[in-house]
Amino acid sequence: MDYLYPDAVLLIFCKAPIAGQVKTRLIPTLTAEQAEQLHIELTLSILERATQQPLCPIQLWCTPSIHHEFFNTLTHNYPITLWQQQGKDLGERMNYALNTALKNYQRAVLIGCDCPSLTLQDLVAAIHALNEQTPVVLAPAEDGGYVLIGLNRPHPELFANMPWSQSHLMQQTRARCQQQGIAYYELTTQWDVDTPADLLRYQAL
Repeated sequence: MDYLYPDAVLLIFCKAPIAGQVKTRLIPTLTAEQAEQLHIELTLSILERATQQPLCPIQLWCTPSIHHEFFNTLTHNYPITLWQQQGKDLGERMNYALNTALKNYQRAVLIGCDCPSLTLQDLVAAIHALNEQTPVVLAPAEDGGYVLIGLNRPHPELFANMPWSQSHLMQQTRARCQQQGIAYYELTTQWDVDTPADLLRYQAL
């Protein structure tokens, strides 16, 4: 395939859709099975957007295993490859995935699969932002985290001892960049589907 950015790669983190293990913060607003279906819907939605154009290679980083039937089906419907997440916490898993990708590509952008506000244009902007002057790109989330991080070289210091899933993650990441003298670029603020209020907003779309 002829990609627009063959030197870049998009990493999408995704959990296997197992009832009771995905979108758990939406239970009991949704049943475990409804939460599972929502997770599937959000995953398909981000893959549709990411593959609207042949932007760059796409890697789906899976947990707990790449062998779930859902992931296998996705490889038949989308131009993606499956990779196994590795690490004890989210920071270790993200750092491992980005470091692995950067061995073969000059730019790597990592996202989750539950952000309906993220557009193809945002992904293009993230790839564009990663140049020699700007080694890190971030898309803040309204809840205080971030929904996208891109690197053009490894930065393990951005993933160690960070407040994952807490409302000051983005603030802490900015502070870490400033302490380490790492230039970064911020995209527009996004939102993801984690809470019942987010669910209502998503359904209104």
